[in-house]
Amino acid sequence: MNGNVYWMLELEVLPGRNADFRSLMSEMVRSTREREPGTLNYEWNTSPDGTICHIYERYADSDAVMTHLESFGANFAERFLATLKPIRLVVYGAPNQAVQDALAGFGPVYMRGADGFARQGMAA
Repeated sequence: MNGNVYWMLELEVLPGRNADFRSLMSEMVRSTREREPGTLNYEWNTSPDGTICHIYERYADSDAVMTHLESFGANFAERFLATLKPIRLVVYGAPNQAVQDALAGFGPVYMRGADGFARQGMAA
């Protein structure tokens, strides 16, 4: 397996915060795309009724995760947690201890790779 660290974060959009959520999502996606080359995937998905959000995030390695988490903490964490309620975080790969410590507040479940493959250059 590779050194990628990735996760699925499930969140509830808090009642009455849908407009804030949409604005925050756009800002976070733009910032991550422009400033974090180690972020390989950053995909937000919502339920049809807009009340649940899943974010799939994949990073080249633990250093790239820490770059993202530092930006998140400095620029978005307060608004994020005022708009979204974390439900579940499932982390894949082998994040280092610094990443595990940084994610601890989200109560993550860690899954270790067992078998499989990733194709490079697949269309999204």
